[in-house]
Amino acid sequence: MTTTTVVRLLGDLAHGGAHAARAACACPPPEVLADRPDATVVRSGQVVAKAHAADSEFPALTARLELAASPAMAGILLPPLPSPAPPPGGADGRAVSLWPYGVPVDPADPDAAPWEEAAVLLAGLHRTPPPHVLPPMRGPAKAARAVARMTTARPEDPTTLPVLAAWHGLPGWARGEGPAPGHRDGFLCHGDLHLGQLVRDPGRPAGWLLIDIDDAGLGDPAWDLARPAAWYAAGLLAPEVWLRFLEAYRAAGGPAVRAEGDPWPELDVVARALTVQTAALALAKSAAEERSPDEVEQLMIDACVRIASLPPELAAGSSS
Repeated sequence: MTTTTVVRLLGDLAHGGAHAARAACACPPPEVLADRPDATVVRSGQVVAKAHAADSEFPALTARLELAASPAMAGILLPPLPSPAPPPGGADGRAVSLWPYGVPVDPADPDAAPWEEAAVLLAGLHRTPPPHVLPPMRGPAKAARAVARMTTARPEDPTTLPVLAAWHGLPGWARGEGPAPGHRDGFLCHGDLHLGQLVRDPGRPAGWLLIDIDDAGLGDPAWDLARPAAWYAAGLLAPEVWLRFLEAYRAAGGPAVRAEGDPWPELDVVARALTVQTAALALAKSAAEERSPDEVEQLMIDACVRIASLPPELAAGSSS
């Protein structure tokens, strides 16, 4: 957990951003929205302060923040507010950024989840030429880190064997060991797409924007479709929802998959990689919390069992 000092600092920065004139106010105490190893997020009024991961590479983070602020990303990415200091900021050496608060997706109302809106935003992101030099998108690296975290949390545990088998059955590029095939590694990508990465546009409440640029960069756009594809394949996302998402992405000109026909030649490998990543994190987290995987987590672990049983010629397939 993040130290109280860092949380207090973020609350002060968010409050200062919300009240630049330092006028007297009766604001409620700052609210911690997230406290994870990769980010601590604190809200005060309509401003959010975020302390990025301690191991963030500051030049790469700066390039990502500049991407979110770029006019080319208007209507796609939530733009940051002027920061109190350029990275690195002053939160125990962690970089800090300020953002306008946007209302997130309501987890209690899954039927209202904006899957089509997310697809259109992704298509717009993927179609936009990079406005400046950017680091690689971190999708493959995040999958590799999840597997490493699992093996550390459960050394020599037989429950990890199907996940490891599914992982080693992936081609090297999907494990972060080389570029994507077919010269598909130069697109703007979000790098960590899920419904928690969407908020209502503070300036246009009827619209949605993507948030969290820590994994954004250049890469194969199929990675941004990998999580919903993996959920669909594992039975967590209803077929009709998946088809609405896919068709909205195609209708908006998204380049990650062919314009019509079977999308799985582009999505199969990355969906398997995201399945492994999700299962590995489930096993790591459940070990740390001294519990068994829950029902949803077990579905992803079971999907790895199926992946591991694929014939070698299918397990080693590529999306080229």
